[in-house]
Amino acid sequence: MASPSIALAPLLFLGALAYAIGLLAARRRGRSWPAVRAACWYAGLAALTAGLAAPDTSFTAHMAGHLLLGMAGPLLLVLGAPGTLAFRALPVRPARRLSRFLAAWPVRVVIHPITALVLDAGGLWLLYTTRLYPAMMHSPLIQLHVPAAGFLLTYAVAGTDPMPRRPSHAVRAVALLVFLAAHGVLAKYLYAHPPAGVPLPDAENGAELMYYGGDLADLALVVLFCWQWYDPARFRVGARRAPQPWHLEATGSSAPGG
Repeated sequence: MASPSIALAPLLFLGALAYAIGLLAARRRGRSWPAVRAACWYAGLAALTAGLAAPDTSFTAHMAGHLLLGMAGPLLLVLGAPGTLAFRALPVRPARRLSRFLAAWPVRVVIHPITALVLDAGGLWLLYTTRLYPAMMHSPLIQLHVPAAGFLLTYAVAGTDPMPRRPSHAVRAVALLVFLAAHGVLAKYLYAHPPAGVPLPDAENGAELMYYGGDLADLALVVLFCWQWYDPARFRVGARRAPQPWHLEATGSSAPGG
């Protein structure tokens, strides 16, 4: 059976290809795109690649991969704003379909901060405190859950892409604080209660890396969230927000950024 890293490699390639196609399509439609956004997207893919390639020779090495897969990579991908790029690249009719998809209630439930919190924090506790941890070494689906849940939580709490009926800052702040607490407590728990088959000294080193390395990623997420909450655009005279993509049908206009 192919290793999880090899099995997930095509998804990373598709992510890189799709973003490049979006950049070219947006350019052909005369819509600019910040280079820093593209740099963040490809840096995120590189972080995921490094996380998948990290050898699972020890729990400490595994935890280094976890920080790249579940925290650093997803944060960079969200900063790449793939949804906004899609709206700039797509013609009006496909953009309307995408806006309808994003506004559908099942999607809104999945991308809600509380749902994302349960999938991410709950998934980590389930993974590291049950027999799922040994299974992770051989399961692409379990490994895929880590970056997917990390991306979902980051997007739900501090996503830069437009979102229909985005929950209030208070709801998102609560979800973020609960995740920070759950991640920190899990690291402390693993320090004294290693996953199945992990020696205690290795568990202590890995848990310390999870705790302090996670703090750095968490700090970046908190800064991003607080910066969005502050929203300097509110204090600019005459500043106007771009129309939201789910208003395309009502206005008949093209996607934002055109």
